[in-house]
Amino acid sequence: MFGNNSKKETGTMSASSSDSSISGGINSLGNGTKLVGDITAQNDIRIDGELEGNLNCSGKVILGPKGIIKGHVDCQSAVIEGTISGSLKVKDLLQVKEAARISGEITTEKLMVQPGAVFNVKCEMGGQKIVPQKKMSSAKSA
Repeated sequence: MFGNNSKKETGTMSASSSDSSISGGINSLGNGTKLVGDITAQNDIRIDGELEGNLNCSGKVILGPKGIIKGHVDCQSAVIEGTISGSLKVKDLLQVKEAARISGEITTEKLMVQPGAVFNVKCEMGGQKIVPQKKMSSAKSA
């Protein structure tokens, strides 16, 4: 009745609460919505639609089972059930659920991948350096 029901937005979106007294809010990109551009979120964000661009989030990113991200994601923590093509930088814990499909590059401190997930990535974990173990020398006989 009102024309085309598909939603498409372009440009840059800053997702944050306008009232500084509200904390812990969550932002959302709903199923059936496609955003072409970049998102900056000060709070957690849930994506059930499609994002073609970059996402910079100071909180947690939740990508629902039908959610799609094509681009770069930089966040504190993430729970992925949908599809990501691109790069993902997670400062703390990345949880990859069984329905997830991820391809690209990942940098994270901690990683949890459930069986069934498609996980085709180059992955760099933690800030720790791997130190080779010293070979134990055999005891000399006297």
